Amino acid sequence: MNRSRDPRYDILFEPMKIGPVTAKNRFYQVPHCNGGGYRDPSAAAAMRRIKSEGGWGVIFTEQTEMHHTSEITPFIELRLWDDADIPALAKMAEAMHEHGALAGIQLAYSGINGPNLYTKEVPRGPSALPIRTFTNDPVQARAMDRQDIRDLRRWHRNAYRRAKQAGFDLVCLYGAHGFGIIQHFLSTATNQRSDEYGGSLENRSRLMRELIEEGRDAISDTCGLTLRLSLDEMIGELGFANSEVREMIEMHAELPDLWDLAHGAWEDCSGPSRFKEEGAQESLVSGIKKLTSKPVVGVGRFTSPDTMVRMIRSGTLDFIGCARPSIADPFLPKKIEEGRPDDIRECIGCNICITGDMTMSISRCTQNPTFMEEWRKGWHPERMQAKGASESVLIVGGGPAGLEAARALALRGYEVAIAEAGGELGGRVTRESKLPGLSAWGRVRDYRQYQLSQMPNVNVYLESRLSAEDILSFGFQNVAVATGSTWRRDGVARAHVVPMPIDRSMPIFTPDDLMGGKVPNGNVVLFDDDHYYMGGVLAELMARQGAKVTLVTPSAFVSDWTRNTLEQGAIHRRLAEHGVKIVLNRTIQRIGANGATSACVYTGATRVIEADAVVLVTSRLQDDTVWTDLKARAAEWADHGIKSIKVIGDAEAPGPIAWATYAGHRFAREMDEPDIGDALPFRREVAALAAD
Repeated sequence: MNRSRDPRYDILFEPMKIGPVTAKNRFYQVPHCNGGGYRDPSAAAAMRRIKSEGGWGVIFTEQTEMHHTSEITPFIELRLWDDADIPALAKMAEAMHEHGALAGIQLAYSGINGPNLYTKEVPRGPSALPIRTFTNDPVQARAMDRQDIRDLRRWHRNAYRRAKQAGFDLVCLYGAHGFGIIQHFLSTATNQRSDEYGGSLENRSRLMRELIEEGRDAISDTCGLTLRLSLDEMIGELGFANSEVREMIEMHAELPDLWDLAHGAWEDCSGPSRFKEEGAQESLVSGIKKLTSKPVVGVGRFTSPDTMVRMIRSGTLDFIGCARPSIADPFLPKKIEEGRPDDIRECIGCNICITGDMTMSISRCTQNPTFMEEWRKGWHPERMQAKGASESVLIVGGGPAGLEAARALALRGYEVAIAEAGGELGGRVTRESKLPGLSAWGRVRDYRQYQLSQMPNVNVYLESRLSAEDILSFGFQNVAVATGSTWRRDGVARAHVVPMPIDRSMPIFTPDDLMGGKVPNGNVVLFDDDHYYMGGVLAELMARQGAKVTLVTPSAFVSDWTRNTLEQGAIHRRLAEHGVKIVLNRTIQRIGANGATSACVYTGATRVIEADAVVLVTSRLQDDTVWTDLKARAAEWADHGIKSIKVIGDAEAPGPIAWATYAGHRFAREMDEPDIGDALPFRREVAALAAD
């Protein structure tokens, strides 16, 4: 036992059997996507290797398409269609094993969630129904006949063999989040059959039993078989409800080697912190462990070791399932084991990681800018390279970009000074974390502020607004200008690329005004041409304080981009609950003395919305005056001993907070490194041409 570990947490490090294999502890990285999949297998493997080094006992892949008749293009996941896919997956299993973790693969046959846009195969499901996808693809599945089911069982046997050949210790059958064929058969919403695979719960469970029993025959000598199920579909009377889930588990208590339980649809299971607290699924999973002797794993954005221990000691869970917390800090288990829980980079639940999957791009993490850059750039979440030839760096601005740059530079060994114009650190993070539901976002500041407080080579200066002259006179060898951005009050964004016509008598507010405590009353029109979270959060803020709010957006959805963070529906419901009037597909054409003229984005038809004030949530202007002044005096830099000055984060180009922490980290990594010219700043994998 590591003597530095708090003995309260010893239970988290007990070995646990899963069928024929044993996990070294109770930390279980459940399957999660990463935006890489089959396109970036080495990047995905290196990311999982870091989890192994970080101390996780079990590490899983994301969903792995097990047969070409069911795939979810355009989303990029892993594939195990034939033997040609084995080497890439074997590389991942090897990476998981490197530091003693069990390697798990999640096999997915997507059924009515698989439109087959790449393979052009006809989708198959329990019943003939339209395909259920995020993008409402105009495709339908045909009902599987008995031969189709025999084929599906054979395909699973082939996938089991390939998974075992690739070196995996655990095989998970995916029947959760509406994405897996097992759930489609279990649910009366998608299974309307009248044969032995439909009707009663016993019949609807038949395919699940067959797949697991045949898997046990095929690979149970060396591999554990787990089953991932939704705790409650949350879709009404026809859905697979929590009560029926419990009945099914009791009926098949000893069938899989482990029950992996997750809430409803993906947006229910991985809801952001604005709508879901840590351990939000506890009531749904509580008591299920009493129905089976097999271990149970559940999720809940667990970041507190005390909560983890409570989940174990209360008999609720055997394993602590984590996806997003394992991304924010791959070394979470090791930090608990080494008695360093204060060093954990806690997940803030912003779901920016999920946007990588939803946008078919490499995922990011607001807290961990090294996520998915472990192989591409050689970035390690806990280690930095030694400092280069320089000695000192001045960071102008203590927001997310500046704080991350300072933390990472100090780890490299530089003498770092932060000059913050305001009276506290955190910049936009501090301001935004005071808005409804966003308090967890303050962890971005808190983690970095704590780390900096432990570093003797960092000095922080508050209330220190610097001019270009000040910066030149201080004698720092390197300077990062991280002065952030401010919200525009002229309406420029997507609908208006030049300032909007605005009557000066109408009170105009920006997000900065509201975050500064100036909240309008009466009838307020909020124009959201930003389309991320800010418009919806501010509408909620004003409604809570008694304003009558009308939110106008050119999009077909309120807070449109949050469909990628799985919260758009929750935002719409929350605003409706607070009485916010939502006006979609309309832009604000001009703002007059008594209201705002809106126009249909399709027809141009106009109408006036009376208002006492207008809030513009449109775009931001980078606060780069100091940077501009310094550039104008570039000829003087060398005379003042300055080797480099760079603008980073929102001061260079505004973006989400994750873009800012990434920019700060990249600045720190590249300090004193050789100029690579026009070369790619990351590695990538290029598909080889097939022989003619």
